[in-house]
Order: sequence, then structure tokens, then C-alpha cells
Amino acid sequence: MTSVELKNEPDARTEGSAEGITTPESESEKAQELTFPEGGARAWGVALGCGGILFCTFGYINAFGVLQTYYQDNQLKHKSPSDISWIGSLQIFFLFAGGLFGGPMFDRYGAVVLWPASITYVLAVMMTSLCKEYYQFILAQGLLGGIGIGMSIAPALAATGQYFQKNRAAAMGIAIAGSSLGGVIFPIMLAEMLPNPRLRFGWTIRICGFMMLVIMGVSCAFMKARLPPRKEKLFLPGAFKEVPYVTLIAASFMMLLGIFIPPFYLPSFAISNGMSQRLAPYLIAIYNGTSLFGRIIPGVLADKFGRFNVYFAAAVSSALLGFCWQRVTSNAAVIVFAAIYGFCSGAIVSMMSVCLTLVPKDPKNIGTYLGMGLAAASIAALIGTPISGAILSNENFDRVSDFSGAVSLAGALGIILAKYTTGKGLISKF
Repeated sequence: MTSVELKNEPDARTEGSAEGITTPESESEKAQELTFPEGGARAWGVALGCGGILFCTFGYINAFGVLQTYYQDNQLKHKSPSDISWIGSLQIFFLFAGGLFGGPMFDRYGAVVLWPASITYVLAVMMTSLCKEYYQFILAQGLLGGIGIGMSIAPALAATGQYFQKNRAAAMGIAIAGSSLGGVIFPIMLAEMLPNPRLRFGWTIRICGFMMLVIMGVSCAFMKARLPPRKEKLFLPGAFKEVPYVTLIAASFMMLLGIFIPPFYLPSFAISNGMSQRLAPYLIAIYNGTSLFGRIIPGVLADKFGRFNVYFAAAVSSALLGFCWQRVTSNAAVIVFAAIYGFCSGAIVSMMSVCLTLVPKDPKNIGTYLGMGLAAASIAALIGTPISGAILSNENFDRVSDFSGAVSLAGALGIILAKYTTGKGLISKF
């Protein structure tokens, strides 16, 4: 009789878990999850791995301005600039839209999801080296490459965010600076190798692909999730009921609509104003070189003066420069513009990502919030440069400049509104 009573007596730990009662064990686990390392070999190794992944993916996209000009003069010379820009726009679209699945899958399965994404991306680069027709470029470089990029970036950024809180903006800024470094190296590689008759287009792209294979393999080995996987549903649609989250996505949508236009068309703009075709591709390297500092320095300042504040400052300065672009005509002025715009716009993507990771209250949901937010804003990255290509007439970039500046300014105003909805106050360090 006694043994029956002991058998039927509910276990306190099981009952507490079943009814959602907080046990000492769960409190300890929760405290551990909310205690961010803020450094150490593992944390900085993850940040370095993230930088390597962004070097190969986002960095290569940052070099598309060189390929845009090359395609216009070679394989796709029968296509309009707007048509060609769809290739790069598809990549940028999937870069952000891929986060819709990449972020939640990281929260569910961990860093292992980076391996198939990286393999897919390198395969796409190799297939691009064989392309000759427009539809082939769309499928290989735009579609397959874009999917590989999108499934890589959100998990890499989410992993970095799990290791840092107080220094998150600085850490993610340093990691995203990998894309700027890639944006310096890849344009120079392309500018030097594409005219080489012994390499031409095919081997130029394949050499880039082999370099990516090595770097991404090492980077994926460094990546590791700090937190245990989230076992609940894959997506969190309730996030879209949070006003700060939705407002921030809307502001980021406007920013993505405008900030990629200058780097896409800067070489063509410079050539139309008398710059040599030999010098023009280096504008992209200059742009990305200064954006390297534009991602690191604002990231450090954001941890001190507020992430939304720095995001707003970067947005306003990018908008003003967008309006000024049309009045820059001499070689020296174009070079200076590329350098300043690279620095000011460099903080946009890093600050956008950091601000999105501030919204979830549970760090286990960082990947999902980040991925869904980037995906929601991704349509802007898809349509921004083709719209500017469509309104470009007779190599007159005035309307393109106005469009870039106007939508960026609208995004800056949206950032202020998003900060207001958080309840932290407009002049707070948030």
C-alpha cells in the first residue's frame, strides 16, 4: 500500500515543468542564457567566422558594379542596364529574404545549417563562370547564388548576436566589415583579371570561387551556436504585432530601396562623365574600403551613444549624399564621393541588423526575429536598382540621384518613428 502511494505521488520537478512552474534548474538555465560572454576565444572566433562568410557573400555582391559594367560591354551588351541590374538585385533580395528560413533554421538546428548553404553558394559561383546567356546568369548568379547567400548570412549574424549584448553593435560591425573587405578585394581581382586574355571571364570567376571555397570552409568550422535549439514552432508571426518591430522593418525597407543604387551605377556614371574604363572599376573598391571603417567605427560608437541614434545618423548622411551625387562630375570629385558615401552608408546594414536583434526579449529568438525582419524588407533590395535603371535616361543620372536620396531620407524618418515606438524616448541613448 505504501509503495502504491509513493508511485502515485507526483514528482515536483516533472509537475513544475509540465505546468510551467519555474524550477531552480530552469532558473539557472535561463540565467545562463541571459549571461552573454561578451568576448573570449569562442565568441570572437564566431565573429571572425561570420566575417569570413560575409567576405565571400556580401563582399562579392558589393563588387557587382564591376560586373554590371563588364556585362554591358560583353556577354549582355544587347540588354539594358535595368535588365542586367536584375541579376545583382536578385542576389541582394535573397541575401535578405533568405533570412526568413535561415534565421529560424539556425534557432532550431544550430550552425550546421551553414554547411549546405555555403556549398550551394560556391556551386552557384562556379556555374556562373560557364554562363553565356541572360537567363543563365539569372538562374546561376541571381537565383542559386542568392539562395546560398541568404541561407548563410542570417545564421552567421544570429550566431554572433548570441555571444554579445553590451558590445553587440561593435562585434557585429566588425563581422559585417568582412563584407567591406571582400568588396575591396573582389573588385580589384575582377578589374585585373577580366581583361587578361589568358583568364577571361570563365577562369576569373572560377578563381574567385576556389578562394571562396577555402574561406567559407574555414569560417563554417568556427561557427557554433551558444544557446540550445528552440523547440517551438519555426516562425514567430506574433512578432509582427509588435509596433517597434514593424516600424523598424518599414524604415529599413526604405533604406534598402536606396542605398544600393550608387554602388551599382557608380562605374557607369563615372565613365559617362569622362573617367577611363580602367579606373572606373576601382571606385567600387574605394567605396567598399571606406565602408569597412563605416561598419566598425559606428558599431563601436553605437554601443556608447545608442544603436538607433547611430542608425539614424548614417541614414540621414546617406540620404544627403544621394541628393548630391548628381552634381559630382570630375574624376577627383567622383572618387571623393565614393569614399564618403561608402563610409556613411557602411553602417546601414550593420545597424539595421543590430537594431532588429534588440527587439526580441528572449535571445533564443534572435535568429528568427532577424531573419523575418530582413526578409520583410528584402523586396526593396529586389526592386531598388531596377527602378533606378528604368528611370535612367540617356546616361542622365539626375533622377536616379533624386530617387536614391528621397527614399533614404524617408527611411531616416522611419528610424526616428521606430525609436519613438519603443518608449525609450527620442533623445535617449538607445
